[in-house]
Amino acid sequence: MDPKLEEVLAPFRLLVKQQGDVVRKLKEEKAPEIYIKKAIAELKTRKKTLEDKELDLAPKDNFDRLKLEDLLKQRFFFDQSFAIYGGVNGLYDFGPMGCAMKSNLLSAWRSHFVLEEQMLEVDCSILTPEHVLKASGHVERFQDYMVKDLKNGECFRADHLLESYLEKNIADKKVANAVKSECKRLLPLVESMDKETLANTLRQYNCKSPVAGNDLSDPMEFNLMFAISIGPAGTTKGFLRPETAQGIFVNFKRLLEFNQGKLPFAAAQIGNAFRNEISPRSGLIRVREFTMGEIEHFCDPAHKEHAKFSSVADLKVLLYSACNQMEGKSPELVTLGEAVKAGLIANETLGYYMGRIYLFMTKMGVDRAKMRFRQHMSNEMAHYASDCWDTECQTSYGWVECVGCADRSCFDLKQHSKATGVRLCAEKKLKEPRVVDVTECQPQKGILGKTFKKEAKVITEHLACLDETLVLDLEHRLKEDG
Repeated sequence: MDPKLEEVLAPFRLLVKQQGDVVRKLKEEKAPEIYIKKAIAELKTRKKTLEDKELDLAPKDNFDRLKLEDLLKQRFFFDQSFAIYGGVNGLYDFGPMGCAMKSNLLSAWRSHFVLEEQMLEVDCSILTPEHVLKASGHVERFQDYMVKDLKNGECFRADHLLESYLEKNIADKKVANAVKSECKRLLPLVESMDKETLANTLRQYNCKSPVAGNDLSDPMEFNLMFAISIGPAGTTKGFLRPETAQGIFVNFKRLLEFNQGKLPFAAAQIGNAFRNEISPRSGLIRVREFTMGEIEHFCDPAHKEHAKFSSVADLKVLLYSACNQMEGKSPELVTLGEAVKAGLIANETLGYYMGRIYLFMTKMGVDRAKMRFRQHMSNEMAHYASDCWDTECQTSYGWVECVGCADRSCFDLKQHSKATGVRLCAEKKLKEPRVVDVTECQPQKGILGKTFKKEAKVITEHLACLDETLVLDLEHRLKEDG
């Protein structure tokens, strides 16, 4: 970067670094959760201020997105679905040129990943029974907050509405500086606000419907999956799949058998997924029906080396590590080999796929200078993931996540195995027999049945799910208290 620009950005970087150090210290000292959350919120505010300043100072592209979108619709690359009926937000149809372009892109993806890597491709059902998505956690956690126009019933996503209102205040010259400062402070925190905080903030700024100007309801939880009933009786609840990955996980046993019981192997699926977005926006970026390509690579958790890692080890990619984000530093050009060796990228398998993603993106024409891999910070990371990187592209909408690449352990397989009782794991032959002590709970079903009758089955199932620590604790308490 230009030294003069760096000189301007230096104070902003310092503020981010100082707050990052505060967050680290609080975590090391195991401070109360409320203090850590406040510190992270302040860190996000400072990061957002730094990113805005970087965008202000960056060279501007001579690009008019609206003109391009109008041209694409005129040439019928794509258009809003059911346009002659007024259209439906978040649904789009592809015309002849759009279909050709999409077909070529999917063909290139299949060739680059599925064929070159000899992956096992599947094509699974879009209709998914409710209990499958309960096990994966989608029924409980796959939701956003929405608010409703109290007069006409129109719905809006609460966080997006608040973000738009804050941005409008910041841009308005008539708004007092003190109010602008408060809006700037709140803007990066909106995404992580809980329902009560969202409600209070919306009331504080007297937010109204952006369309009709009417009063709004308090935020309410809204599951983003399309609910359906399967069969004429309507007794089997289900959803249109929100992602293609679960079809791969539930077929793991069959795929492992197909691969002759050997690890590692990768499975892939291309297909449509559905998310009932509250207020779709950003053109084709946030829609309700979309095509996605997904890969799940299964390997021995004790051996995450990759035989072909050397083929991508020398690739230089722009990495925006969690550490750099905490310290207010810019992304850095690093070879994948160096990043894995230093432990920045968790393992060779993750690094290999990041390399393959980079090669595919550049082959498709993405500008290297406008692409980066951003590492999830600890407060973003899923509890079951050990490392996660998003491939982001700089667009007219800002930095947009295009691909997610994560080491998500065997969380999904464990969840489906627990829900069904089907063993979803691989085995390997040892050179020599190994004796392992196993601690497990073996309930006496006869006594439990006589004592608890109808509840006996639930108790037995609960005891079977206890891990070693809980079993030992239970044994200790039984010995002590009887």
